[in-house]
Amino acid sequence: MQTVVLLFMMGILDLSISQRYSQFQWLSHLRGRRQYATWQAEELDCPLECDCPSAYPTAMYCHSRNLQHIPVVPSHIKYVYLQRNHITSIQDGVFDNATNLVWVVLFHNQLSSDKIGKNVFSKLKNLDRLFLDHNELTRVPPNLPNSITDLRLGHNRISKILSKSFEGMANLTTLHLQANVIEEVGGVFKGLKSLTMLDMRKNKLRKIPDNLPERLQQLYLEFNNIESVPADFLTMHPKLQFVRLAHNKLTDKGLPSNVFNISTLVELDLSFNKLEKIPVVSRNLENLYLQANKIKEFSLGSFCSTVDMTNFSKLKMLRLDANEISAKDIPAEAAYCLRRVAFIDV
Repeated sequence: MQTVVLLFMMGILDLSISQRYSQFQWLSHLRGRRQYATWQAEELDCPLECDCPSAYPTAMYCHSRNLQHIPVVPSHIKYVYLQRNHITSIQDGVFDNATNLVWVVLFHNQLSSDKIGKNVFSKLKNLDRLFLDHNELTRVPPNLPNSITDLRLGHNRISKILSKSFEGMANLTTLHLQANVIEEVGGVFKGLKSLTMLDMRKNKLRKIPDNLPERLQQLYLEFNNIESVPADFLTMHPKLQFVRLAHNKLTDKGLPSNVFNISTLVELDLSFNKLEKIPVVSRNLENLYLQANKIKEFSLGSFCSTVDMTNFSKLKMLRLDANEISAKDIPAEAAYCLRRVAFIDV
């Protein structure tokens, strides 16, 4: 009799569990995600395709799951990781239930511009980082929130940037557009008052972008088709510290005298171009890369107009290898002018 009573009580217990939790939630438990007795509401509404660990209650991990669509994002989620899937589209309303999202990570998918709704991101007023690199986008998604500080659109198929693509995005500090097919950008960056880093490597630019923001500190333009540098390039952008123009089509004719003689510049990369002379640089420059050009002479005046105890270059790294000069072309006086250089690579 006691055995019958015990079995009956166990049956009631199982029935109560099945009534208390939905089939969806019970299946999640069977899959092993709910391993503890204390289930939380945040865990229960997590999509089956994803993981929402209790240790990170505002994060939803859906990466590398062979997903073809974006699952429903619970309202409490702030960080959603959807990278390395097969997602091709984002429909309007998919994030409407989670308007407090701070990070949306979607790199390495198959997103195309025609399949992204016009207002997909517009309601995400707290969105800070949006990663859309390594997709198949042909243009910048419209109506991006003004709250974004880090936008990554590299390794797509963007060929043209519309004039209003970044309108109102005064908080944007980092913009990645590398490895696209952009030929010209016009003045699209003019209103980005907080932008400090712009990466446009591996595009098809024929000139340095116009109207770059005044606060810009890092500018990466390697692997383009740039032939010249404007005479007022650095005076117009006094906070630039790192400028990389390697693998372009620069010649001596395309570099006005003293264009790089600006005190704020810390690193300048002009390697893999067609220069025949060392350009004049500021005494405050620390790293200069000129390898793989056609430089035929070592001009000490490019680094020091005068040499004494107080006037000398702060250069630490100088690369001149793969040019048409050798160590014997470096004058003895270079030891006084370039006294901080660890070594000169020729």
